[in-house]
Amino acid sequence: MKPSRIVIYVIAFAVLAPAAFAQESEYDPDAALCGIDNRGCVLRMLRGYAKKIEQDSWRDQTFRELAKSYAADGHIDVAISIIEDIGTPDTKAMTIRGIAMELGNLGYTQEKLNEEFAKLRSAAEKIEHPPSYAIALTYIAMGQAFAGDNDGAWTTAASMENDALRYKAYAETAEIQAEAGNFDAAMKSIAYIDDEAFRNKAYNIVSKLLANQNLFEQSYKSALKITNAYKKAQSIQYMLDRQKDAMDAQNQENEAAAK
Repeated sequence: MKPSRIVIYVIAFAVLAPAAFAQESEYDPDAALCGIDNRGCVLRMLRGYAKKIEQDSWRDQTFRELAKSYAADGHIDVAISIIEDIGTPDTKAMTIRGIAMELGNLGYTQEKLNEEFAKLRSAAEKIEHPPSYAIALTYIAMGQAFAGDNDGAWTTAASMENDALRYKAYAETAEIQAEAGNFDAAMKSIAYIDDEAFRNKAYNIVSKLLANQNLFEQSYKSALKITNAYKKAQSIQYMLDRQKDAMDAQNQENEAAAK
């Protein structure tokens, strides 16, 4: 009795499929033959080409940007897996930063953000170089703040053992919050900084960021919290200059409208 055509097809698939999947898992760019309309295929092809780059720093940089592209498309698990392909600890940290910031653009629920940032934190825990590990945590905190997850950002920053790096994480988080116009959250972040010099620097930067957005009342309040008289004066002067610029621009607009 001859085997049916269907049985033959099933046997052929069983024999050939493993090879096809092996090519896919190995991201062989020469076998991909991607069209420009197939973005997923192009990304896999690019990963294959990245693995063929011989110069370490160029290869790591290519993987970093590729991970950001995957994250931007919502493929966070793939993006995180690319971190394993990177050899340099500081580039691993920068890749974590890229993924973390992209998470803020995806419109995820808080539950989903918690899940994805937990994965990113697990990836950071694999970095054995202490400075790069600390920087990675700072970037995660920044990403959480950018995504509006302020409680997560504060928790991440609080977990950092090195005082200076922890203060930096709180300050960077405050900057993200200030850029989003969230004055109260920025002030809370800075309040966690125990060192006066670090705290003054953070208040000054946040005051400028708020002034640049024409949030002059909030900028003034931040400047007034600076305890160093000279730096306080500089911060207030910066706010006044930006306020004058805004007033002049408004006057010019009003004059043009009246003509």
